[in-house]
Parts: sequence; C-alpha cells; structure tokens
Amino acid sequence: MKKRMKLVLASILAAGCLFASGCNAPAPSGSTSGSSTTVGVIMTGSSHDSGYNEAVADAAANLKKMSGVSVITAEQIPETNAVTDTMQQMADQGATIIFATSYGYFKYALAFAKKHPDITVLHQGGYQDGTFPANFGTYWGAAYEPVALGGMAAGKATKTNKLGFVYAFPIAQSIANIDAFQLGAAMTNPNAKTYLVNTSSWCDPVKQKEAVNALSAQGVDVFSQHQDCQTTVIQTAKAKNAKVVGYHYDASELAGSSWLTGSAWNWTSVMKSIVTTVKQGKFKGSKYNANWIGTFANGDNPLELASFGSSVDSETRSAIKTEQKKLSKKGASVFTGPIYCQDGTELVKAGEVATYQDVNNFSCLVKGVVGTLPSTSD
Repeated sequence: MKKRMKLVLASILAAGCLFASGCNAPAPSGSTSGSSTTVGVIMTGSSHDSGYNEAVADAAANLKKMSGVSVITAEQIPETNAVTDTMQQMADQGATIIFATSYGYFKYALAFAKKHPDITVLHQGGYQDGTFPANFGTYWGAAYEPVALGGMAAGKATKTNKLGFVYAFPIAQSIANIDAFQLGAAMTNPNAKTYLVNTSSWCDPVKQKEAVNALSAQGVDVFSQHQDCQTTVIQTAKAKNAKVVGYHYDASELAGSSWLTGSAWNWTSVMKSIVTTVKQGKFKGSKYNANWIGTFANGDNPLELASFGSSVDSETRSAIKTEQKKLSKKGASVFTGPIYCQDGTELVKAGEVATYQDVNNFSCLVKGVVGTLPSTSD
C-alpha cells in the first residue's frame, strides 16, 4: 500500500494532467478570476470498486462539467498522514477546494484546514462534534433511511429468516445502518434476524468472502453490508444463490438475479452546491461550514433508494415506496420509539423520535440483531 501511495503522489507531482480535468495546468492557488477553480477529490479506495469510492468518482466526473472548474483526483489514499501529503500536493497544484471523502480522513482534513485558511476543506463522512474553522465543514446523508427500506426487501425475501450484514468498523454510521436494516426487515417479517460479521477493513476481499461463507453456513440467505467495496460480497452471495441488498452503489448489473435493491450515493448535487458556494465567497457561516446532513424529509438525502431487482414483487415494492413517503414527512424517522437494545434496555422511548444527533450516539444493537460490537478506541 505504501508503495502504491508513493507512486500515486509521485504521479501527481510529475504529471498533473494525470489527475486533472484535461491536461491544462491547474490555476494558481486561490486564483479564480479569469481562470478555473481547481477542486481536489481524495478517495481511500479504487474509483472502480462498485461501491463507495466509485460513487465519489462519478460525482468528481460531474464536477468537471461545471463551468470554470477543473478537478484533481487521487485514489487509494489510506487514512493516515498520506492524506495530508495528498492534500498538500493538490494545494501545490492550485486546489482551493478539497473534498476528503473517507470517514478516517476527518482529523487530517481538519488539521489541514486550520493550517491553510485560504483553502476550503470538506470532509465526507458524517456528523462530528466541535466547532469548525471558517474554511471547513462536513457533509453526509441520513444513510439509515434508505438502508431501512433495503431491510424491508430483505425481510420479505428471506426463506430462513436469517439475514447477513458484513460491516467494517463499529462506528456510529455502521451501528445506525445495522439497526435500521433490522428494523426495516421486521416491518415485513417479524421473525427475521440480522447476523453480523465484522471485517475491520473498508475493503478486504478475502475477509469479505470468509464473512459471507461463515454466514451462509449459519443459514443466512440474504446479505447486505457496510463496506466501501461490495463486489466480493455480492459475487460470493450470488454463487450461493442468495439474495443481496447493496450499499453505496447500484450494483444491480453485477448482482443479476440476486439483486433485491439497495442504497446508492448521488453526491453530485451537494458537491456542486458546495463548490458554487465557495466560488461565490459565501462559504463562511453557510450550512456547509458545519455538519450538513441530507434527509428524505428535506428532499436532499444524497443516499437514494437503488433500483429493484426482478424478484421483488409489486406488493413489496409498494410497501417500500409507502414507507419512503412516510420517512419523507418532517419529523419522521425509522428510529421512532419504542425501540429496545438486544439486552432489553430502552433505546428510544415510546412516542419519541430520535434525531440524527441521537442516532449518531447510539452504541447498542437493537433486538433482532445477532452478534456483538468489537471494542474500539475511536
């Protein structure tokens, strides 16, 4: 990985047009008058992962179509000081806006923004506590909303009442997605349970294959995941004639008849809006100079319900669409009480609705989830 990182960074230095929009030299740092604004987009994985990073790459490609904008991209940059080096290389090429698009980039992106007040830095990865400098913000979506809808499809499709969920790290987003997936499954099948396997990696095909095999041996016949790359999970599940609910990217073509539905990021709108806000000199104090969260209720959730597979009947599709309409009403949430943790303690009281901030602080798995969370120092 280190060797690959060095090669990527060296290529940025030696041949800017490798990552830039076209092969024109980027505009000088901070210069937008009479020339293009240079935007940097950094990804932790491959831009062809049929998952999280490919969705980011699609948005970066659309940013290139904006008038007066050039784009530099870098992929497979680990969540280490390597991202700081990459941001610096982009700044040296004239980038005045940088999107650091992985969860683990946060502390590096924030530190870089503090040291470079002339560069606007955006972190893609969810709600973060604390105050931000005038040139920094985070953006994300209420991912658990469409994930719950996918859970509905899974609950209806299972013949064994056993659903599998392969996740990377026990972070707030993953816990919320696991819980929402189970809550959604229970809407269509009260007997459905969600079985967990943790890989401790955003993209490790070997561990993903082992996880699917282990869950399959327990009788799981529908799989979902919170991994950056989903190709291996899908292919392994497909080989076992199991069904799949995707995450991050619409991989219906890859999954074929195994595809039920999923959640797919569409970052283009929010990223374009951020770039426009910065170019207009209106970023400071804007909604993006904070924790921006898109939701169904606001009509701006960047995580959308993906396409339905051929095996999803009209009744199930209608039920999912009806629930989506409910979640689109102000104040609605899949996390409406009463909701209980595995051990029976009350997570959300009857009649109460958890806010995004509440959900971001959940640390328990809901009833119906089988498995435990590993300890984390994060």
